Amino acid sequence: LEPTVKWEIKMMRKLAAVVSGGFFNVKLNGSGLVAITTHFEPITLLVKPGAPVRTDPNATIAWSGNLNPAFKTDVSLKSFFGRGSGESIQMEFDGDGFVVVQPYEEVSLQHAVGG
Repeated sequence: LEPTVKWEIKMMRKLAAVVSGGFFNVKLNGSGLVAITTHFEPITLLVKPGAPVRTDPNATIAWSGNLNPAFKTDVSLKSFFGRGSGESIQMEFDGDGFVVVQPYEEVSLQHAVGG
C-alpha cells in the first residue's frame, strides 16, 4: 500500500452482509499501487448500468468504490434441507465499474466443521 492511498474501515449496512461473512470492509481512496492476494488467478468482471453482476460473497475480493452492493437471497426448500448450491446469498452490483472475484470460496470454520 503506497502512502498516497488512504484507507478506512467501513461497516456494511445490510444484515445479509453479516450472514454472508463480511460485516466490515476496507475502503481505499487515492491513487497508487495496492497489493491484494487471492487464491488462484483473480477474475475481473465488468459492471455496466442495467446489466447487474451477481457474485458469491465468499469469493468476492474487491469492487469499484462507486458501486454499492445489494444482497440478494434465493431461499428455497432445497436451501433449508441442505440440498441447495450454497449460493443462497449473493452480492449484486449495478452501475459502472468492476468486481474482482477469486475462483475459490472462503469457508468459515463454522461451515467447515459442519456447524
